[in-house]
Amino acid sequence: MLDVRLLLLGLGGFFWGGMMTPFSIRLAERYGILDVPDPRKLHTGQMPRGAGLGLWFGYLLLSLCLVGRMPILRFSSLGATLIFLCGYRDDMHSLSPFLRLALHFVASALAVLPLHLPFLPSILALVWVAGVTSAYNLIDGVNGLCISLFMASMAALCFLAAAPVAVCMGAMSLGVLCWNFPEAQTFLGDGGSTLLGYLFAVHFAASALPRVSGAGLHELILLLLLFGGVPVLDTLAAFSRRILMGRSPFFPDRGHLHHLLMALTGSPLWSVVVLLALQALSLLGGLAVYTRLL
Repeated sequence: MLDVRLLLLGLGGFFWGGMMTPFSIRLAERYGILDVPDPRKLHTGQMPRGAGLGLWFGYLLLSLCLVGRMPILRFSSLGATLIFLCGYRDDMHSLSPFLRLALHFVASALAVLPLHLPFLPSILALVWVAGVTSAYNLIDGVNGLCISLFMASMAALCFLAAAPVAVCMGAMSLGVLCWNFPEAQTFLGDGGSTLLGYLFAVHFAASALPRVSGAGLHELILLLLLFGGVPVLDTLAAFSRRILMGRSPFFPDRGHLHHLLMALTGSPLWSVVVLLALQALSLLGGLAVYTRLL
């Protein structure tokens, strides 16, 4: 049965995302928050970044409206603010990757510790939330890819009692996608991509982990890997490859999954389609595992 309130929430989120993005573009152009081309990147001209600004403001407004029904929003909104401002600052002037990772762990702790999970699931959740936050940033290398993966993940969240947030933020990101795909007029930037990863990870942890915290260690790890999906797989592969080559795991290169698919297909569109399909399969597997653990 169609839920009119969710429909209105989704429409509101879509128009908010679509209307706030031009504002973020003008702000980026005014203050020189631009993504400059280099040999590792696919675009050839300077591009405004910081489209996550509207997503951040939108999430704060959503939190004010829903905090009475979802107490986790008291903590996740604070963590989301830390994540976005850290990434937005990095869009202006590069920060140390170790400082960013430390702040990701702080923001993750703000949302995970109030869940009062047992010790081991709590540690797993803390590492996973921080990891997914960074992973969504690393996968953001093709127009529309990061947002598409986020939308698929939020669709899966609709089955885990987080429908209002999932519908609104998924629709809001769709509004931003109109400015990012197929021809980009702006990029999410580090602030936007890390924010999307954080929001999905936090709301998944809050919705699912308290219900399955008594599961075995291997079952929890499998569940987290499946819901992490393509961004987590890509990050693990990238870090492993760099370490085996004797480089820092934070050393940027063109060995990510989207780079490999671009080289294979020659098409950004097909890269997005293939990785989105893989994400959908991973999320379906995660939902099957989650259902069995209940």
